Amino acid sequence: MKMHATKSYGERADKCMSTWIQLLRTYNKIRAKESSYIQSFGLTMNQFQVLEVLYHRGNLSVGEITKLTMGTHGNTTVVVKNLKRDGWIDSSTHEKDKRSSILCITQKGKDIIESLFPDHAKNFQNYFEVLSDDEVDTLFSLLRKLKKAQ
Repeated sequence: MKMHATKSYGERADKCMSTWIQLLRTYNKIRAKESSYIQSFGLTMNQFQVLEVLYHRGNLSVGEITKLTMGTHGNTTVVVKNLKRDGWIDSSTHEKDKRSSILCITQKGKDIIESLFPDHAKNFQNYFEVLSDDEVDTLFSLLRKLKKAQ
């Protein structure tokens, strides 16, 4: 792999860094396309992530949502507050911990997810269209292996 930089950190390190940059560029490109798609429904990507996790996983606490969306507690709290204000989600007191709330998606929230999610899934199928089924399986396995090693 030819590098344009004049400084090398070793063939393996250079290749790993180049691979990381390709991974980030690919992520950023797909994320930008999906953000634009999600915004066309009047939602931010963070709002969509919270609605999506509640839709697919069921009722959850803010902490559980934060972990599943890989967000920060402070940001998730603000997103949740705004989603509640706009009628997308509701909350109730946690049965086991009265200091905590359990969040659930409202019918309004379900309606928006159900209207946008089929094309969202199709978009991802299209992004990966250049890869065969075996290549998608291999990519998934390799990324999972890399994640577990960290």
